[in-house]
Amino acid sequence: MSKNVVHAFFVGRALAETLYEKLEDSLTNALSELGKFDAEQREVLRQFTQQVMERAERSLEAEGLGQTTNIDHQGSQAVDLQETIDELRAEIARLRAELLRYRNRTT
Repeated sequence: MSKNVVHAFFVGRALAETLYEKLEDSLTNALSELGKFDAEQREVLRQFTQQVMERAERSLEAEGLGQTTNIDHQGSQAVDLQETIDELRAEIARLRAELLRYRNRTT
């Protein structure tokens, strides 16, 4: 074999290894950024949910209804986010049903 062919083989192999390493680094960085973004969005959603629940609690107290809920004021993981979201969805469904009954009575 000629020296040029052997040299081209090693250059090609070095190129492939370098490209593989660069691709691996890029993929690792992209997945890391995606994980950070996901964690940040979950935290933003948790804070938003907490603010909504706190406002609802204050409104209930202001109206004198006195219904209390388990609001996590310290920000710990004691309140299950999915459970809170499900409760909010159920409350929205109840309010929609009540609004529909009200509209049907007035027409």
